[in-house]
Amino acid sequence: MPLAHLLVVDDEPSILTTLQKALTLEGYAVDVAGGMKVAEDKLKKRVYDLCLFDVMLPDGDGLDLLERLRATKNDTPVIMMSGHATIDTAVRAVRVGALNFLEKPLNTDALLIAIDTALRLMRAEAEALDLRRAAGSTGDLVGEGVAMKRLVEQIGRAAKSAASVLVTGERGTGKELVARAIHMLSPRAKGPLEKLNCAALPSELIESELFGHEAGAFTGATKQRRGKFERASGGTLFLDEVGDMPLPMQAKLLRVLQEREIERVGGSETLKIDVRVVAATNRDLVAACDGGAFRADLYDRLNVLPLTIPPLRARREDVPMLAAHFLRLAATANDRRRVRLEDDAIAALSAYAWPGNVRELRNVIERLVILTPDDAIGGDDVKNCLPGGSANSSKTSGIYRPGVPMRVLVEEAERVILQEAIAHHGGQMSKAARALDLERSHLYKKARALGLRGAASSRVDPAEAGAEDDEDDV
Repeated sequence: MPLAHLLVVDDEPSILTTLQKALTLEGYAVDVAGGMKVAEDKLKKRVYDLCLFDVMLPDGDGLDLLERLRATKNDTPVIMMSGHATIDTAVRAVRVGALNFLEKPLNTDALLIAIDTALRLMRAEAEALDLRRAAGSTGDLVGEGVAMKRLVEQIGRAAKSAASVLVTGERGTGKELVARAIHMLSPRAKGPLEKLNCAALPSELIESELFGHEAGAFTGATKQRRGKFERASGGTLFLDEVGDMPLPMQAKLLRVLQEREIERVGGSETLKIDVRVVAATNRDLVAACDGGAFRADLYDRLNVLPLTIPPLRARREDVPMLAAHFLRLAATANDRRRVRLEDDAIAALSAYAWPGNVRELRNVIERLVILTPDDAIGGDDVKNCLPGGSANSSKTSGIYRPGVPMRVLVEEAERVILQEAIAHHGGQMSKAARALDLERSHLYKKARALGLRGAASSRVDPAEAGAEDDEDDV
């Protein structure tokens, strides 16, 4: 097996022959190209570990070739060579992404050292990336509770797959962090992560954002533009708030997911795509499908691997750790490194219901760091900073809303209780039923009546398997 696969591009056949023989003797596999076009064709067909480009080529400039390579997001190490080197040429080479610049005639020993150094650097960066992916990709998903540990395990398993992922959870739970962790832990980590908020754009602009457009496709389209799918090639596309996507766009997205190809708006060229889709929503898409607001076939395409983020009130044990994490960030950002949370402050934070979840907690901590004059943040400071000036969760839960019938409020409260209980017991319905002092069959029926079809998630008690065949979608 060769040490590495190299591509040498030079306009002089004698140099190509000499370098190919010398590098082959050193254990490298070497391809050669006598010009820019041949080199570009070879670069499209395979991935090289390192390239050697001459500056002067018969059909172009080696630096232009390097720029084109980088424009395709190809980060293969490149060493430039030139027999007419100038300082300006060397500076430009480094600016456009060359790792080294060698003058001709080449010294074989110097060339071998440069190649070995470049390959070692590349491998070190790859190892560092692997370490970051293994140890730090879920670093922003703070928590040591059962629910968070289970979520991190699910993220790790989902990342290894190429299937679409649907991340659900209430507002502020960290759906984008989950999408980023899936990308960074996946084989696509070196590729791009593109994001589109489907609720932030008018419906007429979403198609252009996703698929791109040709010049003249519509008023204001003065030049060709690549869409999110093209820019995410080889990586991941995160579709946030996918539940707010207009129905006509849902049909077009479904076709892309089925056929793995797109056409730019106003264009006729069919472009193959290599993109993994992670979607997220805080809406109940099952209910939306039943009501005709969301396509059931698109839901099935997106929901291959479902991940549900538990609300913060369902993992209160993580509040102290999250608060400490956000305190460090806010203290550093606001130059208040000595500020600290007293025990009664942590107790007050843990007692609050957090309807805005982790995002609300982060905002409250930053507000406390900015507004509290003393270095010690106490319980009263926290209570005064929370909605209503109190940490009493029953007063800030938002359950009561004037004008809403009692029946609706009770159903909403029951839904929250069941969601939290099922999540707390890792989706095991028998354990949740025992904890709530309910018959298991009654819990199934109640969950189904409240629309909690995905509440049981992916874990089923062995004793339950086959016991409730008509309830398996709960």
